[in-house]
Parts: sequence; C-alpha cells; structure tokens
Amino acid sequence: MLHVAKLARLALSEEEAERLGGQLDAILDAVSKVSELDLSDVPPTSHPLDLVNVLADDIPQPSLPRDVALANAPAVEDGAFLVPPT
Repeated sequence: MLHVAKLARLALSEEEAERLGGQLDAILDAVSKVSELDLSDVPPTSHPLDLVNVLADDIPQPSLPRDVALANAPAVEDGAFLVPPT
C-alpha cells in the first residue's frame, strides 16, 4: 500500500495507510471473483453498450503556454517534464 501511495505522490499517515490498505484488499478480493466465472462464450468488449458518435469534432485552439503547463511539475528539464526512467 505504501508503495502505491508513493507512486501516486500521496502522503498518508499510518492510520490512513492501514484503512486504505484494508479497502484495497476488499476491492482486489471482489475483482478476483471475476476469474471464477466461465467467460469463454463472452466476447471481449471495451464498453458494455454500443457507442455512436462518441468523438467531438477536432477544433484547433491555442495551446496552454509552456510555463503554465510546467508550473506544478515535480521536475522539469529543458522545458519539458522530467520523468524517471522506466
């Protein structure tokens, strides 16, 4: 739980980490029950309903100024977001 919180840049107290850890366990237990189902005849899908016209027209607009976009970045290098190597 603490590793996930660190990746999300969350500062959690010991009490919060314990409470959220229990909630995360409950969520993972519920999701794991799906693996018990026979889904061999269920086709893969990205959405439960048919979607029609879900994309709006692409209308060019002025972009966000670079200094504003990078204002809250934890790290910047050469005018771009600096991210750790993966």
